[in-house]
Amino acid sequence: MAESSSETKAGRKRSMDEPNSFSHDFSSVLSEDLLLCAVCMYVFTDPVTTPCGHNFCKSCLTQCWNMSQHFRCPLCNQKFNKRPELKINTTLREVADHFKKNSVSTELKRIQQYAVDVTLDPDTAHPKLILSADGKQVTRGDTRQNLPDTPQRFNTCPSVLGKQSFSSGRFYYEVQVRGKTKWTLGVAKENINRKGKITRTPQDGFWTVILRNKNQYKACPVPSVPLTLREKVEVVGVFVDYEEGLVSFYDVKSRSHFYSFTGQTFTEKLYPYFSPNLHVGGKNSASLIISPVFNTE
Repeated sequence: MAESSSETKAGRKRSMDEPNSFSHDFSSVLSEDLLLCAVCMYVFTDPVTTPCGHNFCKSCLTQCWNMSQHFRCPLCNQKFNKRPELKINTTLREVADHFKKNSVSTELKRIQQYAVDVTLDPDTAHPKLILSADGKQVTRGDTRQNLPDTPQRFNTCPSVLGKQSFSSGRFYYEVQVRGKTKWTLGVAKENINRKGKITRTPQDGFWTVILRNKNQYKACPVPSVPLTLREKVEVVGVFVDYEEGLVSFYDVKSRSHFYSFTGQTFTEKLYPYFSPNLHVGGKNSASLIISPVFNTE
């Protein structure tokens, strides 16, 4: 499963680097329908089995139960007297992971054809942000530069937009985040608040995912959605389908999809959005780097 915002769609090492032959062969003959979580309708991530025998993504079932006073199976509605202990079904996880790796790899290859050339817009950059001469890299500096506080410029949140705007069609770009412990990436509409404290949610014109504290990933609808990623992301792929109201995020290195905002309505220009966040004591000093897109197998 990958997460999604419309209904929370929130390599395990074997001995271990590849799924066993059973999961490889079995996943090749399974239809996707048999691997779908009934809550998020995506292929399972960390599947767990209820006492009544139904399977769900662990994060989906956990969220269902956290939001309810009773513990029921979301599929058959069977009620459990106490909260069942959820253990990951490792065999099913291997099958689902193998299926997803194959299908997402094909999907990523398809959307990479919509790659666009993105450069950073210095007129929108917070005064403490340092942009490279080619407009492809941004990091947070220690000194506030003496720049005009124009309406376009972020003055409190360490953010910058891309120069390019999009009001139709599809576009895709990739950002290297290697070495960072905090960042925020996504897209923002043209008419957003750029002054003072800002809230980066769809209601405020932002569609973003964030990293905090080295390994805490979240998507930012309301409420925010914790994301379970088994590997630290080094390159993030961002794909937008304007007419479909879709913003999707990919881990390019592992060729996996980890979140989608779906069913959105876009009526304004959209801009790529970047925030390298703070760095303290040398930590998180690495740059966000807009990377060239290579359509790899």
